[in-house]
Amino acid sequence: MKIYNTLSKRKEEFVPLEEGKVKMYVCGPTVYNLIHIGNARPMIVFDTVRRYMEHKGYEVNYVSNFTDVDDKIIAKAIEEGTTAEEVSQRYIAECKKDMADMNVKPATTHPLATQEIDGMIDMIQTLIDKGFAYPVADGTVYFRVKKFKEYGKLSHKNLDDLQSGFRSLQVSGEDQKEDPLDFVLWKPKKEGEPSWPSPWCDGRPGWHIECSVMSKKYLGEEIDIHAGGEDLVFPHHENEIAQSECCNGKQFARYWMHNAFLNIDNKKMSKSLGNFFTVREVGEEYDLQVLRFFMLSAHYRSPLNFSRDLMTAAKNGLDRIVTCGTALKDYAAAASGNATEEEKKLMGELQGFVDKFDAAMDDDFNTADGISAIFELVKFANTNVNETSSAEFVNAVFDTLKELSDIMGLIVVKEEEILDADIEALIQERQDARKAKNFARADEIRDQLLKQGIVLKDTREGVKWTRA
Repeated sequence: MKIYNTLSKRKEEFVPLEEGKVKMYVCGPTVYNLIHIGNARPMIVFDTVRRYMEHKGYEVNYVSNFTDVDDKIIAKAIEEGTTAEEVSQRYIAECKKDMADMNVKPATTHPLATQEIDGMIDMIQTLIDKGFAYPVADGTVYFRVKKFKEYGKLSHKNLDDLQSGFRSLQVSGEDQKEDPLDFVLWKPKKEGEPSWPSPWCDGRPGWHIECSVMSKKYLGEEIDIHAGGEDLVFPHHENEIAQSECCNGKQFARYWMHNAFLNIDNKKMSKSLGNFFTVREVGEEYDLQVLRFFMLSAHYRSPLNFSRDLMTAAKNGLDRIVTCGTALKDYAAAASGNATEEEKKLMGELQGFVDKFDAAMDDDFNTADGISAIFELVKFANTNVNETSSAEFVNAVFDTLKELSDIMGLIVVKEEEILDADIEALIQERQDARKAKNFARADEIRDQLLKQGIVLKDTREGVKWTRA
């Protein structure tokens, strides 16, 4: 498996730090509003990377944060006359809903910046102790950029060029910095803002330190993959490397992955141009599976243009796959028996589609070519499966289509949601079976419900159930 590494600017063979395991950190959104379709691209792309890694047998520890303290969140809270915490909690819940609707799997851990302040203070203190950071009179703490000799290695920027750029751009508060390139690790509070006590002043962390600390806490000092949008390469990810490597004395991340920008009708998305779309708005017009399919129809490192024509094309493409899946499911329900000799030969061709799919994904997660392999399988199914096909053959084709679609996060056949009344009826049947000492039937019902996403818990007050 090869991954394009922003650090080396080339494709590299993926070799994990620990065999069979992947430590992956993806920068999450700042939660001050509903997420927009630009936020959706890295969510969908790196969820698909995770799914493919799991398909290859890796155990993936996938960490993606929520930045829940930020100028924009504070501004929104002031505008609404509420607290920053209320704003961030509301939009974290909304973000999780949109992610679920896009079939983005929940991260192994979704840390919140505000819950990791102690770790940030500890890392900043370590950087001060090692001479990589310094506090100034008002309690602001800055990172000494020039002390880290490799600064610029991710963005491939030259320090001298950066220095001359800063001379022409006077930065607020630059007079108290030792060097205009130095960036903030901790800043003093302003009236009405959330703040935390620290050795330097009551205040809050700079944005960059948050991810360094959360990555270290949940994944360790060295990680396999750090990912996000290409807009984060500089300064965010560059600063993360500087902080983490100076603090820990180790390489921070082996592979850096960045998705390209999303444009709207060939223009940059912006509220001023009136071409700004939230995921929720798109969801009112299209099933968000269409948005997911659209995002994966181009390579993640290629700029992607969003338009209604392209979304219509994506809908038509996804419909071909879903229609095939539905037909296969219907054929399977009516079919019986084992495969004929002719069908066995055809079943031998199924691995070829999987191999073609894997070859595309092994080449820096080329989802566009992966989808092409799925379309070839759809054509094969439409040509070779019909009402006379055996159950063994139909199920083999369906299982292959579902397996490849699942890796893409595309739902081939939607399971009908079980109704509350049906759940209660099955729980009662299970209770009756247990009283009759028919434990096999009771276990069968529990397993049946679990497959439908219903988790049972036996308590003193009776059986409680939740949807997974």
